[in-house]
Amino acid sequence: MKIAPFILSSLVLAMLASPAVMAEYTGPKIKMKLAHTAPPGNHITQAYTKFADLVKEKSDGKIRIQVFPGAILGSDRVLIEGAQRGTLEIGVSSTPNLAGFSRLFQVFDLPYITSPEHQDKLYKSLDKGGPLNTYFEQASNEIGLQPIMYAEYGYRNFVSTSKPLTGPDSLSGLKMRTTDSPVEVAVAKALGANPAPIAWGEVYTALQQGTIDAEGNTFPHMFGAKHHENLEYAVTSAHNYGMQVAMANKKWWDSLPVEAREVIEEAAQEAVTYQRTEAYPANEDKARQGMLEAGITIHQTTAEENARFRELTRPVFEEFAANLPKDLIEMVQDTQQ
Repeated sequence: MKIAPFILSSLVLAMLASPAVMAEYTGPKIKMKLAHTAPPGNHITQAYTKFADLVKEKSDGKIRIQVFPGAILGSDRVLIEGAQRGTLEIGVSSTPNLAGFSRLFQVFDLPYITSPEHQDKLYKSLDKGGPLNTYFEQASNEIGLQPIMYAEYGYRNFVSTSKPLTGPDSLSGLKMRTTDSPVEVAVAKALGANPAPIAWGEVYTALQQGTIDAEGNTFPHMFGAKHHENLEYAVTSAHNYGMQVAMANKKWWDSLPVEAREVIEEAAQEAVTYQRTEAYPANEDKARQGMLEAGITIHQTTAEENARFRELTRPVFEEFAANLPKDLIEMVQDTQQ
């Protein structure tokens, strides 16, 4: 009778240990390149570094990802074009720039279609098995791509080089940098600004030389690229949410053995969870504090100002939403309930 507990505990330990043995990677050695545009220290860079480390760990060193950060291999568009052609295994792009490849990604550009207080529901839909994940996998496959990881980009806020920002009406007359996204361009116009689509790598110089005097981006992205050196004011508009999506070449992805794809997908989910819960919040706080210490005045919007932002940009929402599938709009809006 005294031996039974020992035998039982031994069996339990054996059962617990067996999945680890079963999960051991036995596939071939694989090397790949992943490139993105985020600067060193940014939470996006941390996320993809974590992803590469986890893939290496889970494959016992057999699968290696060489990460190229900081736009070393080119802009978002260049990286996604490389992934489509197969000259780059995995390219990363922001969702506004992905809209140039599939207009369906434009749904995230719509002003105020999502909000920070409902992020967990949005994540659930974007993660594997969720409705948005399934939807965008199919959409991406149609253009030769396979989504690997929906890394956090964050909510954009407006900043200026010299004009105080206190609400939506204070943006009038500013020369506003935007991406090529037609929604971003329309939002700038709706707020009275003059949009100027400029590649990310050229924004610092454009701010410095006065070619532009405002932009809308996340605090971590601007601070990491040292834009704060040319800025004086910011307003927490949180006017739209973006992601930095890792897209693999579809044919290359399909050629991988199942066990390799499982390792990559598992590592991607763990890495993005780490980013959402640890890297992003810490980086957001650090960037905001850094901007304050640099002398930038950050205006926290009031409920009334937020309502005004939504009112002014609502026509933009309706214009572009009319050209997107109704079921896609509803899927995103369902996460905001």
